[in-house]
Amino acid sequence: MDSAVDRLSQRADGAEPTTAGILVWAYIAGRQLDAWLADALADTGLSTSDYGALAAVAFAGDRSMTAGDLARWVVQTSGGTTKTLQRLVDRGLVRRVADTDDGRRTIVQPTAAGAHRARSVAASLLERLDHDLDGLDADSRDRLLAALRDLSVNLTGGGPEDPRTAG
Repeated sequence: MDSAVDRLSQRADGAEPTTAGILVWAYIAGRQLDAWLADALADTGLSTSDYGALAAVAFAGDRSMTAGDLARWVVQTSGGTTKTLQRLVDRGLVRRVADTDDGRRTIVQPTAAGAHRARSVAASLLERLDHDLDGLDADSRDRLLAALRDLSVNLTGGGPEDPRTAG
């Protein structure tokens, strides 16, 4: 991969090798993480988008989630988010409710079954990732977390909720 970074740096006008490395390694890591997550979710019957939306709703706390919020969180088009939400509604994991403050908006909430499913799947994912990252010490994990937050914030302007300030 480092040779790909070198070739990319040489061909891109004025591109720094570090910038090319970030592009190549972020792409590879993103694809690997997506494949890892799909594999980890295989036995749950949830796609990565399904689980991303379910987790966002289930772990939102007091924050109301709309379909638009979920589209930004899961990084889907509005049409893709509609399909994802419908699958979750059909499975009884989330429900759509009218926003009492704004009748034009619909809020997505987890059902009791959806909240339970999100928690159990999250526990399994965290255990598996902790095992797979066993080679990283606490300092390396802290640096990785900070770097991923910074990358996300810089690429999206903070997304639906700035991860640096999310609790």
